[in-house]
Amino acid sequence: MTATVALAVLIAAIAHASWNAIAHNIRDQLLAFTLVGGGGALCGLALLPFAAAPAAPAWPCLIASAVVHVVYQALLMRSFSLGDFGQMYPIARGTAPLVVTVLAAVFAGELPGQWQLAGVVVASAGLVGLALWGIRGRGAGGRPQWPAVGAALATGLAIAAYTVIDGLGVRAAHSPLGFIAWLMVLEGLVIPAWAMVSRRGRFLAEIRPFAVRGLLGGLLSVFAYGLVLWAQTQAELAPIAALRESSIIVGAAIGALFMKERFGGPRVAAAGLMVVGIGLMLHAG
Repeated sequence: MTATVALAVLIAAIAHASWNAIAHNIRDQLLAFTLVGGGGALCGLALLPFAAAPAAPAWPCLIASAVVHVVYQALLMRSFSLGDFGQMYPIARGTAPLVVTVLAAVFAGELPGQWQLAGVVVASAGLVGLALWGIRGRGAGGRPQWPAVGAALATGLAIAAYTVIDGLGVRAAHSPLGFIAWLMVLEGLVIPAWAMVSRRGRFLAEIRPFAVRGLLGGLLSVFAYGLVLWAQTQAELAPIAALRESSIIVGAAIGALFMKERFGGPRVAAAGLMVVGIGLMLHAG
């Protein structure tokens, strides 16, 4: 992984944490993800005239990815509706990198080198540690909020699945821009369609107050994932997945600054481990 690729993924991490925070801060999660998905679909439609169509071998991955992304969004909505942002986001994102490492070895034949594996393990240790700290929860009596934790863990597995599917698909597409444009269109219209059907005559009145924030989240979503897909054409999937999840640290900072959630020593330690892991992955590149 070169420094340029690492910088692109770090910028994507900041954008990703930002759109997740925007979505979480809209109380009605169906409306939040309707706007994010709709904004992403609009961006995808705007990009289509300027992007070459993905090559035929990429389309099975593209369709499978769209399905998994919709499942991921439904699980993330559930997570955010049940738990705090500072708890759910680390659990959902922190479970993915090590799973991606295994899946990439099995399906993409990417066996990590010693330095790369060390970087992924160290970075993941920080992420998993932060996730376990979050599992303490803020439920009654300080007990873990197990339904929220379960939804967040399932979200993490969905993240790992679409990360590998998209990594294989974007490489087969020979058009990263075309792949992200079609992906945003295919996945972005499902939840808005469901919201329009389920809310019927109330839809426009309910969504109007959140339109600007939600559409901004959609734009950030496309920008963040576009950078990640490009990076997946330049480096192996496992270190990109681990580096991308530095968004957890960004999310923790956003929670502390804007949502009055405590940053605390565990998040400082997790950030330190992420920095060490990033250094090892760059050494491998």
